[in-house]
Order: sequence, then structure tokens, then C-alpha cells
Amino acid sequence: MKQTNQTQVTEFLLLGLSDDPHTQQLLFILFLGIYLVTVLGNLLLISLVQVDSLLHTPMYFFLWNLSLADLCFSTNIIPQALAHLLSRKKVIPLTRCTAQLLLFLIFGGTQCVLLAVMSYDRYVAICNPLHYPSIMTWRVCARLAAGSWTSGILVSVVDTTFTLRLPYRGSNSIAHFFCEAPALLTLASTDTWTSEMAIFLMGVMILLIPVSFILLSYCRIIVTVVRMKSAVGRLKAFSTCGSHIMVVILFYGSAVVTYMTPKSSKEQEKLVSVFYTVVTPMLNPLIYSLRNKDVKRALRNVATRNFPCRLGIFH
Repeated sequence: MKQTNQTQVTEFLLLGLSDDPHTQQLLFILFLGIYLVTVLGNLLLISLVQVDSLLHTPMYFFLWNLSLADLCFSTNIIPQALAHLLSRKKVIPLTRCTAQLLLFLIFGGTQCVLLAVMSYDRYVAICNPLHYPSIMTWRVCARLAAGSWTSGILVSVVDTTFTLRLPYRGSNSIAHFFCEAPALLTLASTDTWTSEMAIFLMGVMILLIPVSFILLSYCRIIVTVVRMKSAVGRLKAFSTCGSHIMVVILFYGSAVVTYMTPKSSKEQEKLVSVFYTVVTPMLNPLIYSLRNKDVKRALRNVATRNFPCRLGIFH
């Protein structure tokens, strides 16, 4: 699978997570199970928000967008990883690699901004509850959601352009299980400093700025909650933010390690990538559904309408 020094690479060899057949079989079972849970969980949340009128609020509108981004993010990576775990020829054409990198960054970048938008929504709801309906109008929500997707597209185009504009004439073996910018840059046949700086600056825009905004929002939320006289009110305020905080820590923590820290070992990079590309999209719907009374109520209502006789047995 080596290319000559004079020939531009037209396909890449994904080395994956392991070359041991037994380990690959175990990873296939694990990834398949995680992917099925991811698809079912996110589709369930999307459907519940769609059909339950009580979930037609700004918070669940943004959650609907996050679940959609999660679903697309996972589907862009895992099916191909599953196919390669069962295949001896783990090759991906340059065009498909470009598409995968572009979509990966679109959906990942969109999630970053959406999480910041969701923190702003919680800030307004808790710190300015009387003005919440006039501030978070549907027009504002639509613009915030559109801005999130637009930001993801912008960052993706810039990062993909600066990654794939470089010549790739040497080895075509990527020490990864999908096409990710840091792994691709190690194969470039020229100096990558300019591309690395461009990707770093995009990382500041799509990672550090939203994280800073989230931290600021939650600092204001904590101050407001602490000043509440009612213990019930404090508990309710923290419970509405708990799920969001968990998702932020899981997603941003692993993404910052990959894109905003010095280069680490290839095995560590792959492990971190598995966490935020495979595990986190599965955990998001579980976190929001298991910790959210509104989602659980909507799920019970849907189940009661569709299976009234069976559920009646347990009453």
C-alpha cells in the first residue's frame, strides 16, 4: 500500500485500533452495540420532542438539534469503522476521506456551539425567568440554531481545506480508524506549520470561545442559585443544568485534548477519539433522558398511547 514519492496519494490505509483479529471481533461487537444504542437513543429524543407539545420549548428545540448532530456525527464514523473491522482491506479513497473529514468537522463543530447556546438558554431561564419568553423567542432560537450549524460548516471548510491542500506523496497509512485532521497532517510531504496554525485558530474559535462562554454562563447561574432563598428552587435550578454540565465535560474535555494540547502518543490520540466520536454520542441521549423528568413523562405518554393494554397490567 505504499505510494512512490512522485505519486500523489489517491487512497489511504486506515490502520484502525488493532491488527489482532480477536481484538477486532470484540471491537466490532462493542462498536455495533454502542452504535445501535446511539441511533435508537437519539432517534427517540428527536421523535419525543417532535410529537410531544409540552416539549416544544427552546431548551428541547436545542436538544433536538444536538441529537440530530449526534446522530449524524456517529453515523459518519462508526459504520465505516465496523466495515473495516471485518475487512482485510482497510482502504478509504481520498474523495471519501475528504467527505468524512468535512462531515466530521461540521457535526462536531455544530455540537460545540450548540452546547454554548444551551448554556445561554439555561442562563436566561434561571437568571432572568420573567423575561425568558420575550428573550428566547422562536425567531431568536431559530437564528441561534442556524448560527450553530453555520459555524460548524465554516470551521469544517477551513480545517478541511488547510488539511487536504497539502501534498501527500509518501506513506498513505493513517494510524487511526477514521480520517481526522491531526492524523492526516503527519503524512503530509511538506511543512505543516501553516495548516496546524489555521486548525489551532479554528479550534480556539469553535472550542475555547464556547467553553469560555459556558463557564461564564454557569458562574452567573451559580451566583443566582446561591442567592435563592428556597431550597426547592435551588435544587430545581441545579437539576435542570446537571445534564448539560455532564455533556459539556464529556464532549469538550476529549475534544480539547485532541485539538488544543501538544501532540501525544498515537495510541492515546486514538483512545481519546474513540471516546468523543463513539461513546459520547451514545451517552448524550441517556444522560438527558435518565435525568430529565419531562423526557421521561413524554416517553411514558407515548408508551401509554401505543401500548395501553400492556401497560395497564402494571397499574
